[in-house]
Amino acid sequence: MSADAIDRVLPTRRPPGRPIMSQTWSELMFLHWRVPAALLRPLVPAGLEIDTHDGEAWVGLVPFTVSGSRLRPLPPLPLIGAFHEINVRTYVHRRARDPGVWFFSLDAARRLIVAGARALYHLPYRFARFGLTVEEGAERRVRFTSRRPGQADVGVALRYGPTAAAQPAAPGTLEHFLAERYILYAARGRALYQARVHHTAYPLQAGAVEVEGETLLAANGIARPDAPPLAHYAAGVDVDIWPLAKLG
Repeated sequence: MSADAIDRVLPTRRPPGRPIMSQTWSELMFLHWRVPAALLRPLVPAGLEIDTHDGEAWVGLVPFTVSGSRLRPLPPLPLIGAFHEINVRTYVHRRARDPGVWFFSLDAARRLIVAGARALYHLPYRFARFGLTVEEGAERRVRFTSRRPGQADVGVALRYGPTAAAQPAAPGTLEHFLAERYILYAARGRALYQARVHHTAYPLQAGAVEVEGETLLAANGIARPDAPPLAHYAAGVDVDIWPLAKLG
């Protein structure tokens, strides 16, 4: 089965069982560049296939802010329930099923969140310091910065925002392929793991971005293409998160 024939609607449906965590994700900007799949192949575990749209692979950079983070059924966590985050990712599937996300790195602003996610989800989280300000006006813009302590040259400086009305992405479109991802993969040693998330479809909007600085892709061994990224903004979604499961 080709990647273009994979069922991409089924993973968007709410999975069985109970989530263990809930969060709200806001001020999301999906930045994507086309890259040759062969360049990503050595960076992804052998048990996963690089997912493509019309034969093209993509690498993404996604900044956003988290609020209301809580372990269910508890209330939001004091002090650590809100933080900023940015991830570098590509898209994968397993045996022509379960299209999901492979994270090269995830930077977050709370050390406890970083430690917990690394231990419980085997994800490559790193601590970083962030800044986020919102410019309201005729054109709403978010200024988002990140820097890793001890690695001052690893981070981003972005200014982004929406340029069109919100419209959920239709299945089969490139926008749906890039944004509507509800499965994450992780690895520990040779073992592969999978976790599910669920939320309503992103209120996706065409976006604009000024990349004033960006070195996270290079820090993950990925040369950023010279072409400007494809940009999509989403104001926010409420997210439920399921526990990690080891794959056979």
